[in-house]
Amino acid sequence: MLHPVSIYCVLSTLLCMWALCNTQSDSSTPAIQLRLAGEKKKPHEGRVEVLYNGEWGTVCDDDFSIYAARVVCRELGFVDAESWSPSAKYGRGEGQIWLDNVHCSGGEKSLAQCESNGFGVSDCKHSEDVGVVCNRKRIPGFKFIWNQANSEQGLTVQVEDVRIRATYSHRKRVPITEGFLEVKDGGRWRQICNEEWTEMNSRVICGMHGFPGEKRFNTRPYKLLAKRRKKNYWGFSVNCTGNEANLSDCKLGREIELKGNSTCGKGMPVVVSCVPGRAFAPSVSIGFRKAYRVEQPLVRLKGGAMIGEGRVEVLKNGEWGTVCDDSWNIQAATVVCRELGFGSAKEALTSARLGQGIGPVHMNEVECSGFEKSLTECRFNRDALGCSHEEDAAVICNVPAMGFHNRLRLNGGRNPYEGRVEVLAERNGSLVWGTVCSDSWGTMEAMVVCRQLGLGFASHAFQETWYWQGDSSADALVMSGVRCSGTELTLDQCLHHGKYIHCAKGGGRFAAGVSCTRTAPDLVLSAQVVEQTSYLEDRPMYALQCAQEENCLSSSADKTDSSSYRRLLRFSSQIHNNGLADFRPRAAQHSWIWHECHRHYHSMEVFTHYDLLSLNGTKVAEGHKASFCLEDTHCDEGIQKTYECVNFGAQGITVGCWDTYRHDIDCQWIDITDVKPGDYILRVVINPNYEVAESDYTNNIMKCRCRYDGQRIWTYNCRTGGSMSSEAEEMFPGLLTNQLSHR
Repeated sequence: MLHPVSIYCVLSTLLCMWALCNTQSDSSTPAIQLRLAGEKKKPHEGRVEVLYNGEWGTVCDDDFSIYAARVVCRELGFVDAESWSPSAKYGRGEGQIWLDNVHCSGGEKSLAQCESNGFGVSDCKHSEDVGVVCNRKRIPGFKFIWNQANSEQGLTVQVEDVRIRATYSHRKRVPITEGFLEVKDGGRWRQICNEEWTEMNSRVICGMHGFPGEKRFNTRPYKLLAKRRKKNYWGFSVNCTGNEANLSDCKLGREIELKGNSTCGKGMPVVVSCVPGRAFAPSVSIGFRKAYRVEQPLVRLKGGAMIGEGRVEVLKNGEWGTVCDDSWNIQAATVVCRELGFGSAKEALTSARLGQGIGPVHMNEVECSGFEKSLTECRFNRDALGCSHEEDAAVICNVPAMGFHNRLRLNGGRNPYEGRVEVLAERNGSLVWGTVCSDSWGTMEAMVVCRQLGLGFASHAFQETWYWQGDSSADALVMSGVRCSGTELTLDQCLHHGKYIHCAKGGGRFAAGVSCTRTAPDLVLSAQVVEQTSYLEDRPMYALQCAQEENCLSSSADKTDSSSYRRLLRFSSQIHNNGLADFRPRAAQHSWIWHECHRHYHSMEVFTHYDLLSLNGTKVAEGHKASFCLEDTHCDEGIQKTYECVNFGAQGITVGCWDTYRHDIDCQWIDITDVKPGDYILRVVINPNYEVAESDYTNNIMKCRCRYDGQRIWTYNCRTGGSMSSEAEEMFPGLLTNQLSHR
């Protein structure tokens, strides 16, 4: 039997010969080989290193460009480059700096064909070593050079694609959780021999396909199938630790001698069986669902447009807080993803890439082995304080291929992110495309459409689409009465009429439409400011004429004379935009409404609801606030103000800025003249009609406890929605579910 070292030597020699043949197709081009090396690198990224004259060296970042990165990535078998990094991002290399001032057009077959100072001619230091990030996708049919990793690191698996191929009886199941494992190499799908296959390998395969774990399966039917089928084995085994996010991160095992059907004499092709997360599992009987209460999770994702992505938040001492991105890596991100019923992590995001959280930062310098059941089991630095929400960690998880996007499409828009909504529905036994009735069509329904298509958040919901020419064969209405909560994965999951279509507006030019966007604002009301600024004021009716005109007083004020007084619960509201896009009123400036009495425009007729509730949730007094002026009152350090109301200026709230409605302006109150002394709940809701799309609506609601003795009022325990554990639900009904309006 050949020793693994001798196999490696033979392989290396053959590959070096292949590389020489390829790189010397132009006799004037020096023969080189490339690899990606360095610290914390993945197989598709790293410091660019060049083998020239038998010695490995680096490339200087002077004049390096994305075109040069493309040449590097394609030479290594990747379809393209995503970015490049100067200043030794992947650590400093050693030895020669082979290339400096590299100029590529992007079409060269090898980095050696690009213009440069010449091999070994450089005035750089290793602090200027260049790195690249390649697209993970491999060039179909590319014969890989197994020298990309340092020999002491071991070789990683390099294949074009990986799939779980279900048997015929399971083909129609969604998602596919079990079947033969196949890898695509050299443009052909191949099986892997199971002789040296381990549970850890299966764990990685399940994780990359969006499943949190693997399970045992019945091998008998697969043995029978394997005997009947002609096999086409891949020439290597695989060694995974179980911690890798992708098969391409696993080490290449020993070479397997290919002998046709007898290649895998002691075994059969690898079969993988995975456990789907709760959101993707076939539904259990409804009768059993209420028999137990779902346990309060300790970890959640917030602010993400797609299922399986978001800012990581952790529950500690009954309060939700964020995780600091110091030392945040793919292992910790994968623990979060698997804990929540997804697969391994695609990306571990830093620097509040999916928006900033509120409340405390609970964890910092997190270290996970990758096998923890929960992020709360990982080690972290309890003493490391001083992290701001600008450093909030986030994740993007692998989720199962459900095919949701195939049942819906947008048509007629100016770009792929907008258009008339067209649905694939069953009519008379066949599947046909048709439109959706726009009665009651709003932001929540549009949000579900954009999520189902993988296009992010909704920016607008349209009830008329005559200006978009959809597919004329899809003009017929196939769906009506659509009402969504906003959490559904598909439009089918929303309430709707079923087969019997009823649409007062009719279809055609009144069919539903959407426009989608990758980012959205996220308004958060400061509970602390409300608590600190609330007080009572008795104000005469003659000073409240404009406010009465704008419906800012209770109905009993209509019957009182101008010398009487109204008792007002006043407070300031400070609203911060924590999201990734500016908050803009939906209505364009030309359609804002002028209010003569107050001498200002309203850009949103109802921007905020103010309510006083009894402890059982009954409304006893209410107020509402139109957005007469949405502007940047203050901004976080380093952020410029954009919106200012004076001179009919543009209205909105910039990311990182806040708008303050002071307690001393009209309508910034609740009229409690008719309220009896007692204990109450003060509720404030921003954007209550969901007029403008946001990445998170749960934090738009705030509740406080109030005690009123007939003369004074105490406001205490103010909480923003979603900031506390479910135990807070008992004190504040509706706080977590944000059931604000009955639509």
